[in-house]
Amino acid sequence: MQMYSDNQTDPHGLTERELDVLRYLMEGLTNKEIADKLTVTHHTVKAHVASIIRKLGARNRLDVAMIAQKARLLNLPQD
Repeated sequence: MQMYSDNQTDPHGLTERELDVLRYLMEGLTNKEIADKLTVTHHTVKAHVASIIRKLGARNRLDVAMIAQKARLLNLPQD
């Protein structure tokens, strides 16, 4: 998996924390489940998801997952 330092962003402008949220989002976790994994509030996760959606030009969480997979943001295997 591509990793970036704490102060570096990926080529799409996502922060390291947004990439963490994206990984869990792509696993199908809810905001509450992601919050529990990252030990933050679900409101914080909601803000990260909104930022990811905006940065990727997506319409919703499903769109984010499709864009992320197509762009291989997390170096996940494609079918």
